Amino acid sequence: MTKQPNFLFIITDQHRADHLGCYGNPVVKTPNIDGIAAKGRRWNRFYVANPICMPNRASIMTGRMSSAHGARHNGIPLSKDHTTFVELLKDAGYRTGLIGKSHLQSFTGLPASNTFKAEPGRTAPSAHLRDAFKNNRHSADYDLEVTPKWDRPLADRLEGDFYGFEHVKIAADHADQANGDYLLWARDQRSDYDTLVGPDNAIPDNRISAPQAWRTAVPEELYSTNWIADQSETWLQERAADNAPFFLQMSFPDPHHPFTPPGRYWDMYDPSDIALPSSFGKGDLPPIRAMQEALATGSDPRDNQNPFAVTEDEARAIIALTYGMITMIDDAIGRVLARLESLGLADDTVVIFTSDHGDYMGDHGLMLKLLLHYQGTIRVPFIWHDPKNPGGSLLENGLASSIDISATILARAGIQAFNGLQGRDLFSTEPPEAIIVEEDSQRVMTGFDRPQRVRTVVTDQYRMSLRHGETWGELYDLGSDPDEIHNLFDDPSGASIRHELTDVMLRRMIDLQDRAPLPAYRA
Repeated sequence: MTKQPNFLFIITDQHRADHLGCYGNPVVKTPNIDGIAAKGRRWNRFYVANPICMPNRASIMTGRMSSAHGARHNGIPLSKDHTTFVELLKDAGYRTGLIGKSHLQSFTGLPASNTFKAEPGRTAPSAHLRDAFKNNRHSADYDLEVTPKWDRPLADRLEGDFYGFEHVKIAADHADQANGDYLLWARDQRSDYDTLVGPDNAIPDNRISAPQAWRTAVPEELYSTNWIADQSETWLQERAADNAPFFLQMSFPDPHHPFTPPGRYWDMYDPSDIALPSSFGKGDLPPIRAMQEALATGSDPRDNQNPFAVTEDEARAIIALTYGMITMIDDAIGRVLARLESLGLADDTVVIFTSDHGDYMGDHGLMLKLLLHYQGTIRVPFIWHDPKNPGGSLLENGLASSIDISATILARAGIQAFNGLQGRDLFSTEPPEAIIVEEDSQRVMTGFDRPQRVRTVVTDQYRMSLRHGETWGELYDLGSDPDEIHNLFDDPSGASIRHELTDVMLRRMIDLQDRAPLPAYRA
């Protein structure tokens, strides 16, 4: 039997496709990631299944849409009743490791706003009957990533593996406020570590001013990006003595906000050298107008997870800091790739790079993500280098999705997929006619009076988004309007296109209806 390959699966957080040199960015320095693309294949039309952390990470793990695995938005963990592709790898004899961000379970510990509420005048169901699922993922088994309870390593609190990972070292949350196993380690390195983190302990610097941005006092060597690289190198060193193949997920919490690149990465890029997106200040959708008004009146705190509008100077500053975070990640990846080479593992290791979702990063004058499915938030990088079948900087233009990652890895490992996996092997199947993106928001955000449910269809030429309970939608011709400025949804010229895309969307959503579980009997 042919030797099964190793896999190094690199994933960043909130990292849009065009924030890499190999995707055409002329400013950000990413030579190591670009090097993976130069030897391998790069997908140009790779989209998330859901543009939010927990749902899309669950979709990557299961190869299933969030409507199938049930983790519809942040705050709903991935059920342990759902099979992951990592479990199949482990079942087939792979050594499996997860180092860095997981976010398959919640880590804030904050109460949810959309909980069951008893209705006056009616008999409320008993507690165990208040949800459609009796196992509704509210037990202690799903509190493993809650950071206020993280008093000892996650590995010490596990019984068995973690969604298929036998080795886990987790960095929860983001930027210089990352915690979890990483924070336990950092406190061991410096007893005063807690006095280095957060805006109150930041190094004074009045050259850059923007929401959620501060010059962290955490030195580069203690920052989570370096810790993840160090831990990954150590685990790979241990694997060099094994005969078994391995799968390592190296998962960086950056470049997700807050924007706190440490040391030399803070001022590596000058905001004055940053060009604004061509769509900056353009677009008149209701939530964009509401966020612009909130910026003008100062009514939006802009210090949480909700998207917000920014000024030109703020956009340039945030993009410059994000580039610093990305270059730090690239440097860390370079170290790990060099260690693969020195250990003699590179020739047998498939290297994969992607992100869990993107960020507006100034598109239409906005920052962060949620609610609006512009290309910056739903299109992410996907790079694959197989030393046994190098692509030689091949560009793939077919539509692809985060749900395809698991199927492609399993196929390359020679492992049959489980029933109900909805993704496709990118190398043995034709691209679909359309990609579906799902999003259910957990809370009300600026510009809306209710949590949103959005469904998006993307084809070779168009993007159309429909939202429940709203009177407006979105339709863009990506060929003539790549910046998604001219909304054709209610334009008479777009009526026939809208009708056609609705048909395409329905057929693709039917195709993605669940085919699990398997029947026990014929009838």
